[in-house]
Amino acid sequence: MANAFLKTMKTIRLVVLLGNPGRMYEGNRHNAGRLLAGSLRPAPRWQGKFKGLYAPVNLADIDRAADALQADVLYVADGAADQYGGLRDPAHYAAHFLMPETYMNLSGESVAAAANFYKIPCGEILVVHDELELPLGQAAFKEGGGLGGHNGLRSIRACLGSADFWRLRIGIGRPGGRKDQNDDISAWVLSDFTVAEAAVLRQVLDACAAALIKALRAGPDSLLPEWHKKHLFPADAA
Repeated sequence: MANAFLKTMKTIRLVVLLGNPGRMYEGNRHNAGRLLAGSLRPAPRWQGKFKGLYAPVNLADIDRAADALQADVLYVADGAADQYGGLRDPAHYAAHFLMPETYMNLSGESVAAAANFYKIPCGEILVVHDELELPLGQAAFKEGGGLGGHNGLRSIRACLGSADFWRLRIGIGRPGGRKDQNDDISAWVLSDFTVAEAAVLRQVLDACAAALIKALRAGPDSLLPEWHKKHLFPADAA
């Protein structure tokens, strides 16, 4: 029965943190997805691979770090109780984290390289990215959908041939806070968070990291509908 459940449960095997590499970009609004790396526990051990920074993560380690191991955990590590019919293939308890180093508009090259190598279908990929249509202090989780003009998402769709990947969208708002304000969006996303904004963002990222762990351990559907649009902190906190 447990094995049948595993076959039908949706899973996330590749987590992509979008942004631009290099110190000059690290504090940019466009790097909100990449900044999530600082909230991950245990901290991934990054290595250069797949045109990016890559880290395999054992979900049993995440469980221990979160001190949240429960009876319904679907992933087992070597030496753990054989509670799900001897299923010990690392693909069933390991996730792959990736930060493309190709710059945002070529992110798909890095994502496709990792996905093809590990034979990960589009529906098992979660992309973490900045979102203009959500104000700072909000984050949202969804499967598939439009790309909202995001160059990183466009590149991933082009290289994978599909946009049916999961997204964790971190709000950065539009300049002036108005949806009809389209003046110089490029300059806006490539500008740094202010000190006050960065303090709000850090709390959002910590909450998103916890949600990501839940998605990895219990499947992405476990975040719906609560994270359809998650209001984490008041917009005026910045």
